[in-house]
Amino acid sequence: MGPDDSCNRAGAVVMRRLIMAVFVVLPVSAARPAVLDGVTLPDARIVGGTPLVLNGIGLRTYSFLGIRVYVAGLYLEHRSSNAESILHSPETKLLDIRFLHDVDAEDARKSWRSAFANNCRPPECSVEQRDIERFLTQVPSVHRGDQSSLLWTPRGVAVTFNGRHLGDITDTGFALALLRTFLGPFPPTARLQRELLGGE
Repeated sequence: MGPDDSCNRAGAVVMRRLIMAVFVVLPVSAARPAVLDGVTLPDARIVGGTPLVLNGIGLRTYSFLGIRVYVAGLYLEHRSSNAESILHSPETKLLDIRFLHDVDAEDARKSWRSAFANNCRPPECSVEQRDIERFLTQVPSVHRGDQSSLLWTPRGVAVTFNGRHLGDITDTGFALALLRTFLGPFPPTARLQRELLGGE
């Protein structure tokens, strides 16, 4: 057996070890779904060719009774625990919402109206009230099991409900205001915001 044979055998051993290392590491590093209150969300998504990772998954509750309204997952291109950085980042952002409770349209609109009033104040945020009211007219009643998503890009935000594209908001100022209702100074609940930012 010559030196070339020895090199080939040594190379084959190294290659086998590398292959084994890959198979050992893959199960550890593979994306795992996140589960909260019976809702499972994938740890990673690809939207329009852009890879996104689950930044946080949170539960929205209502009233002192702790009524569970929805579970939401915030997907970002890069994980962040800083709300202001996320708000002003030009990167793609996706909020995936899974409803756990029925909410009629009027109650949903009241909640949105309050969220805009609390989180969209000059100089950081400014939108016309007529634009808010126009948005609210499109807010439907929701039922347990319904799903909604909000996809932010540099062009604005796309709204989807139960897999159906409802429309695009191309006003980037309004798109930012919409995101602020979740990550602004007065989110639906402190717990929801904390969890969307990756906290517990």
